[in-house]
Amino acid sequence: MKSSSEHWDTIFSNTEDAKLGWYEKDVSRTFELLNQIPEWESATIFLSGVGTSNLIEELLNKSVKLILNDISVEAINRVKKRLADRSIDIIWLCQDIASPINSRISQVDIWIDRAVLHFLTDIDDVRGYFENIKSTLKIGGHIIFAEFSKKGAEKCAGLILHRYSIEELSEKLGSSFKLISHFAYTYINPNGDPRPYIYALYKRTK
Repeated sequence: MKSSSEHWDTIFSNTEDAKLGWYEKDVSRTFELLNQIPEWESATIFLSGVGTSNLIEELLNKSVKLILNDISVEAINRVKKRLADRSIDIIWLCQDIASPINSRISQVDIWIDRAVLHFLTDIDDVRGYFENIKSTLKIGGHIIFAEFSKKGAEKCAGLILHRYSIEELSEKLGSSFKLISHFAYTYINPNGDPRPYIYALYKRTK
């Protein structure tokens, strides 16, 4: 089954944050990579498929500007309610990240994908996703991936996944991106199950 807004709306409507299969209280792995980016705390950051992640608050405690994307209006509305008055400084983008991004969205310094790309299994969707990166991320900007590794589970949230290696991520991005850093990490989900991930940081060079 292909990912859809209805699928994700149902999940976010019926499941509290702490019981979501990808819920992660500790987001320090993402900061391990962010801290390798010069002056990231004053950056404009695009969070792809953000869901209801508490990474949002961690970033808002800095001086960053946020663009939050998710396919689920239920997820976005939950975050807006959670943030209350802090949400006024955020740009919200409710759409499938494989579809063209509105041209009114300004170019960004950092694109963060925490467990989104691996849900895209259709060739055209994958192509659309990477086209969005190239149209939105500034030259000199950075991208952070956290995806199911080749050792990871084959399904999540009832959907079949495409698991990644560093070699495949690099191939998808192409010669305009330089790999800066990467590491393997096994996340333990709320059910106690291990989920092997690969984390990677790239810089756009041209």
